[in-house]
Amino acid sequence: MPNGVFLGEEFTSNGVSYEYSSSKSTRDLGGENSTNQNGLFGGGEWALSDFDPFSSSIGFYQAQDSMTVPGLDVSENQIHQQLKQFTDFGSFDDLYLDVVSPPFQSSDDKYSKLVSVDSQNSELDAPKKKRQYGFSSGSLEILKRYGSRFRRFNSEKVNVPSSEIQYTNSSGPTLAAELIIQLAAEKFIQSSSICSDELSMLNHPCPSSILANSAGDSKEVHLVQNLLLSAKNIGEKQYERAIKLLRECDRMSSTRGSPVQRLVFYFTEALYEKIDRETGTVTPKGLGKKTEDPLEALKFRDSTLIAFHCELPLAQITKFAGIQALVEHVAEARKVHIIDLEIRNGLHCTILMQALSTRFQNPIEHLRMTVVGTKSKEKIEATGRRLTSFAQSLNMPFSFNIVLAEDILELNKDLFRLDDDEAVTIYAAYTLTAMIGCPDRLEHIMRVIRTINPRIMIFTEIEANCNSPIFVDRFVEALFYYGAFFDFIAICMKDDEKNRRHAESTCFSISIRNIVAAEGEERKIRHVSISVWRAFFARFGLVEVDLSMSSMYQANLILKNFSCGNACTFDMDGKCLTIGWKGTPLSSLSAWKFQ
Repeated sequence: MPNGVFLGEEFTSNGVSYEYSSSKSTRDLGGENSTNQNGLFGGGEWALSDFDPFSSSIGFYQAQDSMTVPGLDVSENQIHQQLKQFTDFGSFDDLYLDVVSPPFQSSDDKYSKLVSVDSQNSELDAPKKKRQYGFSSGSLEILKRYGSRFRRFNSEKVNVPSSEIQYTNSSGPTLAAELIIQLAAEKFIQSSSICSDELSMLNHPCPSSILANSAGDSKEVHLVQNLLLSAKNIGEKQYERAIKLLRECDRMSSTRGSPVQRLVFYFTEALYEKIDRETGTVTPKGLGKKTEDPLEALKFRDSTLIAFHCELPLAQITKFAGIQALVEHVAEARKVHIIDLEIRNGLHCTILMQALSTRFQNPIEHLRMTVVGTKSKEKIEATGRRLTSFAQSLNMPFSFNIVLAEDILELNKDLFRLDDDEAVTIYAAYTLTAMIGCPDRLEHIMRVIRTINPRIMIFTEIEANCNSPIFVDRFVEALFYYGAFFDFIAICMKDDEKNRRHAESTCFSISIRNIVAAEGEERKIRHVSISVWRAFFARFGLVEVDLSMSSMYQANLILKNFSCGNACTFDMDGKCLTIGWKGTPLSSLSAWKFQ
């Protein structure tokens, strides 16, 4: 089968099996895994001899019947304290970071706004519009929406919360990044050369009672205002004016400054690249700066991934709550088959194994895990070895299969070992968004999933609106999107500057450049909101199902163990849980099944 993907011979030892499937070769790694204890328990990549990150004390709800749901046997600090020891847990290779997203679309923002696109664009693009320059009324409406969201979040607060305060130096900035951006947006709208009717319609998106209360605040408001003006000039092709403003932004921003200064620094570079692309020039801060592929840039070094999982609640919430939902939908199955569209480090799999191993009713007889991949074969194999060892520690019969295809278009149902007595599920975390720019591949994998007809699909994604074909709209969405995230990590990672700085200078800076500056097939970072995914999934017969109170409890339990948790927010968008920062959605979690 030179053009296909085929399953390798299964190896079984002590109830544990390991399969490897490839379009080019077949390897049997089971012999090594069946006896070698140097990986998981002997001080290897997952050195757990002195630490079990998912011991039985971290419980999951076990759905016994439709009326009774017992509680978790867990203290509020156990999960957080154990996750703090992730440095002993393992190699977090090939993991995508949970990045943030802007506010919900309004209830009027339906799939009817979407239009068919040509082969160079994704079907998940925002609606096509007539070419507009500068800040159109649509762009200004985005500013209004963010201002409205901000007012809703603060309507219950009498005083500015402590999480809004960044610095105590009276000469420096005292307001959080998101507040600074809100003030700059208000001043930008007031100073923009738009008609009075539009101003009246917008009704000033930011509350006028919020004023910059230090010289530092005023400087940062002015800095963001200059950034907005430079984007407006680029939209109007007034490049010389834009460059003058960007030079001022250069002077006032830095990678080692406040969150706003760091944010502006990276957006300034993105706008330089945008100018280079449109004028055919190459400048040191624009196209002259070498950057890696944006999708590859989303993969962090191990130490940074560990830090994010320990210090930011997003990844933990989506994993624990998502696995809770998955476990509930296979509650009666003794044989469970998980198809993971991109396993990365496999941490969520250990959560799943722990949950299944402690199931009181219908004890698990066999867990099969099939991983889909197009590259990173060695990393997937290493993850498989670690998970195999973990399954052995739980005395859980376990199979690990790899379906490796050079092109996702080669994927089909026949490549998966599907047994009639298995409960098959799909786990899709931060995977499908990478295919938005390749609609043929995205639609193909959805058709394959439909033919498999899983019992449930757990879907976790970035909650953002950064896929508009209009540059200025994308810029405004991305500014608020990353502004919220920079504010988020400034608070939650205040004692970990090294890892925060690495994340900002690699993943986030390259993502910002790609969203703002690239067009067509070169624009690979194309986040869309859950409302767009919902409409897209409906084409394939997928319907959204409720997340149980058990999943909500898992999410709340994780959140309580973070000092920054008071500024994190949960909202329901339909049946989807969104996790946000001060009202701005960051990630979404939802469950789906076919009609």
